[in-house]
Amino acid sequence: MERTRTPVVSGWFTGTEAGDGFRLLGTRCSACASVFFPREDACCRNPHCPGGGELAEVPLSPRGRVWSYTDGRYRPPAPYVSDPDAPWEPYTLVAVELEAERMVVLGQAAPGVTPAGLAVGMEVEVVEGVLGEDAGAARTTWWFRPVEGAR
Repeated sequence: MERTRTPVVSGWFTGTEAGDGFRLLGTRCSACASVFFPREDACCRNPHCPGGGELAEVPLSPRGRVWSYTDGRYRPPAPYVSDPDAPWEPYTLVAVELEAERMVVLGQAAPGVTPAGLAVGMEVEVVEGVLGEDAGAARTTWWFRPVEGAR
């Protein structure tokens, strides 16, 4: 049975359909060429923008370099919602400077990627991840994983 895929945040990424390339989506201002993630649909956030530009959706670089990383070894306090009876699984957070945009995006590392397997400057790629599943539905998100052979 095929699982229904629902993005955790609509409009932040594309390519969750089989065979499509997974990409984060941002917006670019036509007046100043600033790129934003998360996307901006109202107005340019660049305080030095001359104004009058249109915001267009753009796919962001699929690769970048590790800027920083850390691990989450504790369950966040309220208002974070989680099942207190479920075991807590540590996870790795990665800040990645995207290749073309030169902006830093934060995301979770793919399962199995720990701080011991990362290094500042290492090349990584964005991939589709599943944040959770229930009743045949998967909540999709993005993860970063090292590029094969990168160090």
